[in-house]
Amino acid sequence: MRRITRITTVGIASAALALSATACGKSSTDAGSSPSSSAGATKAAIAYDIGGRGDQSFNDAAYEGLKKAESELGVKGAEAEPSEGEGDADKVQRLTALARAGNNPVIGVGFAYAPAIEKVAKAYPKTTFGLIDDTSKTGPNIANLVFNEEQGSYLAGVAAAKASKTGKVGFIGGVEVPLIKKFEAGFVQGVKATNPKATVLTQYLTQPPNFDGFSKPDLGKAAAQGQLDKGADVIYAAAGLAGSGAIEATSKAGKWAIGVDSDQYNQKGLAAYKDSILTSVTKDVSDSVFNLIKSVKDGKPQTGEIRYGLATDGVGLADSNPAYKKMTDLIAAVDQAKKDIVDGKITVKTTP
Repeated sequence: MRRITRITTVGIASAALALSATACGKSSTDAGSSPSSSAGATKAAIAYDIGGRGDQSFNDAAYEGLKKAESELGVKGAEAEPSEGEGDADKVQRLTALARAGNNPVIGVGFAYAPAIEKVAKAYPKTTFGLIDDTSKTGPNIANLVFNEEQGSYLAGVAAAKASKTGKVGFIGGVEVPLIKKFEAGFVQGVKATNPKATVLTQYLTQPPNFDGFSKPDLGKAAAQGQLDKGADVIYAAAGLAGSGAIEATSKAGKWAIGVDSDQYNQKGLAAYKDSILTSVTKDVSDSVFNLIKSVKDGKPQTGEIRYGLATDGVGLADSNPAYKKMTDLIAAVDQAKKDIVDGKITVKTTP
């Protein structure tokens, strides 16, 4: 796989042209065409969200899907990184370059790509575009890959309430946007359903248009320390790369952290803190990426809303930590909650 280095805002047009000529070893093509559509979709690309690859979370999960497609489908993968403080025009340039280079599908990792994908998809109607975590922009060649984050977060709330000894737990959201409010809503509901007397401390790191709350570990670390100082002994952070800072602070305090998106217990970059990662709310971003690439390669591209929920294990809780597996009462409560959600006995809120 060729990894495209970070595209800076300055000179982004020239960078985009260079990308289209070199990312996959072929020259650019005219808008509206897609060489890969007639070549078995042998090239696919992902454009990363804030934090980029190496965030130990959301972006890394998408990368795993691309890597799997390379290994199992013989696809040649390309990656493109975001630049700090970029706007929609930068994303349009990036996606255009990837499409022009013959990649099909082209996948935008995160809701921030919605406006750009809407525009570029119209210019390249023969290319399939994947939009993760957003359904606001649709089109005949757009696949909206979305998840029931609130359901996995509900299970995390059950686990947190059962594991807590102080009756105080924390939720840290990266940026206060509707998507992250879903994580908060499910988590708080799960905590309160398990222990009505529990206290949930909630904090968001930044407000839009400032998206540093997804990319700066120091912000997560400081927020977690503040919640620890108030007595929280289980902290769940839905904050991308910033969440790694929360995990670090929680681990050093000897308390429990709950990871997000990927099974963070198994992330190499968090190995020093893994024993304190009780569980993680997983989103099957990896399979969503792989499945979209495979659908295009098979000549039957996915389009429209593709939803991954608890019933299909599209979201869930990881059990990699041996300490978690020993908590039989906690596991029983989580399993019952999962059954009740799947059976329709529990409806999980999507807003706090």
